[in-house]
Amino acid sequence: MKRFFLNILLPLTIVLATLWLSSCRKYLERSPLADIAEGDAFKNFRNFQGFTEELYNCIPLISAVEFHNCFNLGEDEFWEVGETRLFSYNVDQGDYWAWNGAFYNFFKPGGNASTASRTDKGKLWGLSWYAIRKANIGLANLDLLTEATDEEKDLIAGQLYFFRGYFHFVLMEYWGGLPYIDQVLPSDKSLKLPRLNYHATADKVTADLQKAADLLPVDWDQTLVGQQTIGNNNLRINKIMALAYLGKNLLWAGSPLMNRESTGNSSYNADYCKKAADAFAQALQITESTGRYELAPFSQYTRLFYTFNQNGRLPGLKESIFMENLAEAAGRWRWNQVNDYRPMTINGSGIKVYPTANYVDYYGMANGLPITDPEKPDPESGYDPEYPWKNRDPRFYHDIVIDGEKCVLDISRVGNDQYRQYASLYTNGLYRTANGNKKVWTGYMNSKFVSKLMNDFDGYKENNTLVLSLMRLADVYLLYAEATATGYGSPQSRAEGYTLSAEEAVNKVRKRAGVGDVAAKFLTGTDVFMSEVRRERAVELAFEGHRFTDLRRWLLLTERPYTLKKAVEFDRAGDVPNSVLYADPKNGHVKNFRETVLFERQLGQRHYWFPFLLSDVNMYREFKQNPGW
Repeated sequence: MKRFFLNILLPLTIVLATLWLSSCRKYLERSPLADIAEGDAFKNFRNFQGFTEELYNCIPLISAVEFHNCFNLGEDEFWEVGETRLFSYNVDQGDYWAWNGAFYNFFKPGGNASTASRTDKGKLWGLSWYAIRKANIGLANLDLLTEATDEEKDLIAGQLYFFRGYFHFVLMEYWGGLPYIDQVLPSDKSLKLPRLNYHATADKVTADLQKAADLLPVDWDQTLVGQQTIGNNNLRINKIMALAYLGKNLLWAGSPLMNRESTGNSSYNADYCKKAADAFAQALQITESTGRYELAPFSQYTRLFYTFNQNGRLPGLKESIFMENLAEAAGRWRWNQVNDYRPMTINGSGIKVYPTANYVDYYGMANGLPITDPEKPDPESGYDPEYPWKNRDPRFYHDIVIDGEKCVLDISRVGNDQYRQYASLYTNGLYRTANGNKKVWTGYMNSKFVSKLMNDFDGYKENNTLVLSLMRLADVYLLYAEATATGYGSPQSRAEGYTLSAEEAVNKVRKRAGVGDVAAKFLTGTDVFMSEVRRERAVELAFEGHRFTDLRRWLLLTERPYTLKKAVEFDRAGDVPNSVLYADPKNGHVKNFRETVLFERQLGQRHYWFPFLLSDVNMYREFKQNPGW
């Protein structure tokens, strides 16, 4: 047996192994792509759509980039003192260079579009340029799409044009005019593309978004291609999205900051605003005639922003038009930012953030009138500082936690401590004093994105899915109102081909919430009307990441009172037992109601634009840095 193994079996084994290794070596020496022709990625719809899909993966993730994120950079929020890792802290200090370095921010230069990790998605700068190049590669290869119907060709081209325009636009919001990259740049030649001014860049975005709108359907489910994925097409780019962003791009170009950058004039540019109004009007007319998007009933308002115990179901309903990146959507909020909105005394983790008192003041009265001075009674509106939460805009009660509201259901977990079970937000109350920097500095808490009962005891921290809508229908109505009033000249103006006036568009959003119409005294001219449009945007879109850009484009970022972050101070009147207060906190009676300044930003004109990285502006002479940086 031994002789058989040594003389016959062993030599045969060696020969077979040698042949096998030789075969393996020849196979492994072949490139995995050796059998794929250069144009195969673009030859048919299935392949080309696979190439295009990555552009959706480049949409920025705004909320919970790492473990937390600060996406409200205006006067709307106050984070715990001394938390320097937040970009909002650096914005408060005027250090915009931190967009490149702050740990918690969504502007970072890097970004990996091919992975699902949220840490790679919240990097607007890097992913936008990556997406622009990818869109250009796709557009340069459209002629290779030969095995496709006309519908399929239009869908591919429409998406590519949209994304090239969209990603230029989101960069322009923060950095201003850019070199518009509408070709695949060669790697073996030096760049010489000059920065265009804002208007010139916006004009190129307009051309791309208009092409997208011309090519794309209203609803992919109604196309032959979309039948293959019916029911799963809601987030694909469509005609209404393209028209809405076309209008937004044009309105931004017509806004005071962008108009000043291009022309030196700090007022609205009526021509751009009129074009914006027409684009919004077309988007709204199609929306209303098809029912593709709808304002959610106020009874379902919460589901626009987050879902709870719905197995990761996305929020937004039929109102959401364009959403942030979905990376890890079902879990990222639960494990991270959901902890930030309540003090340590009921939620023992998180970096704490609270709405500023001055921002909460924008939530006016249910009759539609604003609060002119929160420390003084106003017979016209009915506001009374002794009953500061009475008869307020219904969105106030939805979005804001006030003194006396129940924050913990399971009283056995907090003993008999009613000041932990119910929000003790009065001056020197438990929520206002416990845990140092993590206390409720401002006197208010946010309940737009989390339940009022979100705490360590009742299970409301679990199974939350939050995805921000980067654009929703209410936003489009308000943008239309602004563009129409400033472009066509009055609150009563209408864009061509649409039935609603600027005034009526605002009232449509208010009516959903049960708020009174814009008062007659704000309808006498565009300037006074715009004060209500700005306030309505502040309330309806509160904490959704819009305020910083709005203040900048309106040239209000550096102006008082928009530089202030305030707290509210008050004492409980004590004329009713706490049990009565806790049963009806809206009618809480207080004394010594006043507001104090927590912080005032010291910002100058350079803070209207972010600085470009020095490594970028030093690449070639024609790429200019923003003023003051």
